Amino acid sequence: MEHNRLLTIMFKVLLMIDFFLLIFLVQASSSSSALFLTAAAQNLLCLNLAESVGVEIPNRWVSWLKGACIPALLTLLASPYIVYKLYPPETKKTIDAPSMAKRRLEQMGPMKTSEWLMVVIMLVTVSLWIAGEHIKVASVIAAMLGLSLLLLLGVLTWEDCLSEKSAWDTLAWFGVLVGMATQLNTLGVIPWLSKSVGDGLNSRSISWPGSFAILQLSYFFIHYLFASQTAHVSALYTAFLKMQIEAKVPGVLAALGLAYNTNLFGALAHYSSGQAAVYFGAGYVELPHVFKLGIVVAVFNIIVWMLSGAAWFKIVGIY
Repeated sequence: MEHNRLLTIMFKVLLMIDFFLLIFLVQASSSSSALFLTAAAQNLLCLNLAESVGVEIPNRWVSWLKGACIPALLTLLASPYIVYKLYPPETKKTIDAPSMAKRRLEQMGPMKTSEWLMVVIMLVTVSLWIAGEHIKVASVIAAMLGLSLLLLLGVLTWEDCLSEKSAWDTLAWFGVLVGMATQLNTLGVIPWLSKSVGDGLNSRSISWPGSFAILQLSYFFIHYLFASQTAHVSALYTAFLKMQIEAKVPGVLAALGLAYNTNLFGALAHYSSGQAAVYFGAGYVELPHVFKLGIVVAVFNIIVWMLSGAAWFKIVGIY
């Protein structure tokens, strides 16, 4: 009940500052999803597919964060400014918001035992994700351990788990789509396509950085044809990864580049990702604004990730 009241207050504040916050949140979510391996479901799927074609990412969680931290933080910091310049909010000052939030927090009282348990268990789970490779604990085991503790200690009930229909839906689709991608690879469709494209790029004497840029950009903007990041990954990630490997692009660089892009194109349009659909489904942003802002921020993100990423990836040893 308290949570619902807090959401109501937040929504009223949101209405006060027009749709500026909505469109900023959509754009920021793409960068924040790219920052951490465990921030989005498709991230782990990308690395699993990379591993299936022989590209091993050492210490996944740390390697992902090392590569993404600088470019993602730069785009996160710049996104509010870009959105503000393109669509300045009608209400620029919310003087009452801090005091309103403070009053509500006081009414809610101190954190409950279950909330402290949630914090501790999440810290333990994330720590296992980070150090799992060194202590021989798989990420799946860490996740199951965290969920089991939440259930055993009464923080969650099994009914809570069953009510998360979107999570079960994602799990079911993952099984189907990963199996489909594996079969396409096993039957030789993806290797044939990858070799054909790779040979074509090599025959034109395109260097591997050029091939990397062409294929990454193609993978990015093809997302206009997809209404799901997971479906996009399952259909094209393996093929584009193998194309880049055939074109002599370093495997880890190609795998992480595609994985990061999978998050960044989530704000291209109102159907580009699950979170975009939720935000824009509220009806406060007109579609022309969605597409305009999507392409502007996408181009900005690409420039930042290409320039800062090229230098940073070299520094941290990704290639």
